[in-house]
Amino acid sequence: MTRTGGCHCGAVRYSVEIEDLGKPIACNCSRCQKLGALLVFAPRAAFRLDKGEDRLTDYRFASGRIAHLFCKDCGIESFAYGSTPDGTEMAAINVNCLDADCLDGLEPRRMETTFHDGRSA
Repeated sequence: MTRTGGCHCGAVRYSVEIEDLGKPIACNCSRCQKLGALLVFAPRAAFRLDKGEDRLTDYRFASGRIAHLFCKDCGIESFAYGSTPDGTEMAAINVNCLDADCLDGLEPRRMETTFHDGRSA
């Protein structure tokens, strides 16, 4: 299923092929905790940035392996790029930034989540 999303102001828009949103990851690392992101992952090949590459700013911390990309205009991080331990390139999608009509009637803040202890990782 193609799902669409983006930042608050609309400068950044993307499409991603994800069938099941499952249980998004709620991470307690220093960034995710403050951001309130709920993440699902897709292979990078299943992700397409449709608009706004020139509006993105890259922020990296700790290991620097994850490119946290946020809109220069509204400051929203609607997705990030990273890779799995085996090197597979992934897109981390912030479920809160998916368009409402792509959420299968789900409310992101009411979804059952999987906790990830990023603070201890």
